[in-house]
Amino acid sequence: MVTTGHGTRRAEDTRELILTTAERLFAERGISAVSNRQVGEAAGQGNNFAVGYHFGSRTELVRAIIGRHSRAIEATRERMLARIEGSHDARDWVACLVWPFTDHLDRLGTPSWYARFSAQALTDPALRRIIMEDALTTEALRRIVEGFNRCLPTLPLPVHLERGVMARTLLSHLCAEREAALADGRPTPKATWDGAAAALVDAIVGLWYAPVTSATG
Repeated sequence: MVTTGHGTRRAEDTRELILTTAERLFAERGISAVSNRQVGEAAGQGNNFAVGYHFGSRTELVRAIIGRHSRAIEATRERMLARIEGSHDARDWVACLVWPFTDHLDRLGTPSWYARFSAQALTDPALRRIIMEDALTTEALRRIVEGFNRCLPTLPLPVHLERGVMARTLLSHLCAEREAALADGRPTPKATWDGAAAALVDAIVGLWYAPVTSATG
């Protein structure tokens, strides 16, 4: 079947509408609580199989939502990396993880849903594994992790892994909480996303340099 230019544009518009709708519903209700049919209906699609037609599986739909945001985030990371390459200050590397994400959320305006969507995705074990695997394939993130690890004090491997989870959870959920508060018109601890980013960098650096206490039972 030959697809006309008009048909291609219409398909692309439908795809974008489904992505926007799915991101919002997943953020507000939780990924597992929203069916493909509900996404299609909310996006105004009469075909109950519209989501499957355009994206296939639920995993590919989630990947597509992440992909439409990750390009802008990675571009900011690349620019920051060019400025701090070779730094021996852990704060520089943490900033490279935090600021591109919060800057992107700031640019999305209010209301936005990506921080809450991301937090929802990271609570799903299967989706979290896919997201982490995809993230670690990017050159920018690989360089950030390597640079950051060079700055850290020596930590027992279990502690290192645990603090990585803590840092990821802190970043994800604080941004989701702030995004939800802004969407609802509630006050936030920091007036701007830049202020929230600075506080996050402080907290994450402090977390990594916190003393290690051995449990004695």
